[in-house]
Amino acid sequence: MDTVIDPNKAVFLSYASQDAAAAQEICAALRAAGIEVWFDQSELRGGDAWDASIRRQIKACALFIPIISQQTHTRDEGYFRLEWKLAVDRSHLMVADRPFLLPIVIDDTSDQDEKVPDRFRDVQWTRLPGGKNADVFVERVRRILSPDATPAPTSVGFSARPTASTGAASTRSTPPISRSLATWIVIGLVLLAAGYVGTEKFMASKHAAPTAGDKSIAVLPFTDMSEKKDQEYFSDGLSEELIDQLAHSADLRVIARTSSFQFKGRNEDVRIIGQQLGVANLLEGSVRTSGRTMRVTAQLIRVSDGSHLWSEKYDRDMGDIFQVQDSIAEAVVIALKTTMHEQTSSSEHRSANPDAYAAYLRGIYFQNKVTEQDSKRSIDALREAVRIDPRFALAWAALARTYENEAINGWMLPRKAHAEARSAVDQALSIAPTLAYAHAQLMAIEWNSFNISAARAERIRVRELDPNDIALLNGDAIEAGTAGHFDDAINLYKQAERRDPLNRRWLWSLFDLYLLTDRLPEAESTLKEMLVIDPGTEGAHCSLGYVLLASNKPDAALAAMNEEPDKDSRDSCAMDALWALGRRTEADALLAEAKAKQSETGALGIACTYARRNDKDQALQWLDRAYRNEEPTVTAMGIFSCFRDMHSDPRFAAMLRKIGLTS
Repeated sequence: MDTVIDPNKAVFLSYASQDAAAAQEICAALRAAGIEVWFDQSELRGGDAWDASIRRQIKACALFIPIISQQTHTRDEGYFRLEWKLAVDRSHLMVADRPFLLPIVIDDTSDQDEKVPDRFRDVQWTRLPGGKNADVFVERVRRILSPDATPAPTSVGFSARPTASTGAASTRSTPPISRSLATWIVIGLVLLAAGYVGTEKFMASKHAAPTAGDKSIAVLPFTDMSEKKDQEYFSDGLSEELIDQLAHSADLRVIARTSSFQFKGRNEDVRIIGQQLGVANLLEGSVRTSGRTMRVTAQLIRVSDGSHLWSEKYDRDMGDIFQVQDSIAEAVVIALKTTMHEQTSSSEHRSANPDAYAAYLRGIYFQNKVTEQDSKRSIDALREAVRIDPRFALAWAALARTYENEAINGWMLPRKAHAEARSAVDQALSIAPTLAYAHAQLMAIEWNSFNISAARAERIRVRELDPNDIALLNGDAIEAGTAGHFDDAINLYKQAERRDPLNRRWLWSLFDLYLLTDRLPEAESTLKEMLVIDPGTEGAHCSLGYVLLASNKPDAALAAMNEEPDKDSRDSCAMDALWALGRRTEADALLAEAKAKQSETGALGIACTYARRNDKDQALQWLDRAYRNEEPTVTAMGIFSCFRDMHSDPRFAAMLRKIGLTS
């Protein structure tokens, strides 16, 4: 073992006094590995000299490890808060990809705790209950301090937890129900089938993007410049509308919202953004509102040299927002010497009522946050929009999408959510029968309700109305994979990734297909890519665990799975490793807990667990339960890696036929 003796490679341990016992456990584990720890438990003397010493140590240390708990949450004051501030201040002076802040949480404190600095929430937390069982974390620290050190045997090519960074925040939401890795991956598939993409902020990356052509563009989220900074929904909405309009250009490649919005709030060089998105041009701007007036600025920038191809400022009444959007889109098309399809975008179905349109934009803003609370806010805002303007077809279709999101995430019983979504989309199509966005939502509703033939018919209709809809690729991929054409499915997801290069949901789909087909190196490589995009990716440690299980390394798999931040997700995958290790009593206890929580909204995850145990009878019973629950995740069961060994069972084939996925 390489011993770390350089003071500039020391780690600083910061904690509340009530957490001293846990801090001592962590300190002892680090020191046992030869790591220098600055840990002042025996030296809490106070005074100016002591304070100066602490400041020097924080300024010089290689890593700052804050210990977070309910004790730190309940204490509004404490010296540890000054230590935290000093560390955060120092992190702002560092390059984005340097690991420095490594938070440890020793209980169930949420990683969204509002009483810790925002900078701490920007990076992945390690969970060490009581400060115990720190071996994996210690190995991670050792590798950060000594990059050339030999890795511990608990990894397959990379450490069990991604390296923390002081870079940009990644948006993470704690799952509302217990979820196995199976459910996480299939949620990604179903969200994509409906064109549902969440907002994940981007971590400085080596992610490979497509080669940029001159006629390629990304619309960056416009900046809210209003005095109270409370019009973000409006500036985001303008950006999304422009993406939608430009996507209907005949020969202009437009990056999807999920990828372009990764750069929200970041002050990146345009050349870096262009390289990572694979585009030659960027459209950016700002919005300032005051009462019923607005000022919109926009500029089209050439990535190669940062020059402005076009810029304009619009001072208008709020009711003129559509004319402003149209003017900007037209200017971009002219500047890039491209053309628009005669076919119009969904923007023609906007409401002329400014209040209804503002409510609609709020609804989309909350919808994109993909959390249970924000989903309810989205429903309220969209219902306000259609109350103000009952013929606002786009708002009705967006309301259907939010209800389907409720079903997919288990925030509402699927049967009820599907009914609400269908009612809303029927309203949209009665007003605007050719609205492609509404047909896309109906496609999702039919698919998620197992009306597969109707969903296929709607997919044909969407392709006629909007052949560029990226959700079509996902539907095609699921169909190809279910039919056993796995290479075709992989190629379709790679096409989607080229159009939306920073959307990790495509990578989830590729990851599971690689796992299904025993291409473990490709699965591991895809997981690495996902962690480069967002080191805080939910389910990443469970995913690594399943790669390790497939590699017959159950001990390492359990260690990796125990690093998953959310307790329910952690337990849902750890039970599979415990079973593989022969620890059946512990595994069964976790399974019983999951069954109590998931019987009405997550039965497919239970079916996966039984499938991994090779208990096909129970797996099929829970699959049937998921079908009766109308869980949207069931529609992707044919390409789900956990059911790999069940494809030879005629009862599984019968279930695929029953759903309508095969004939």
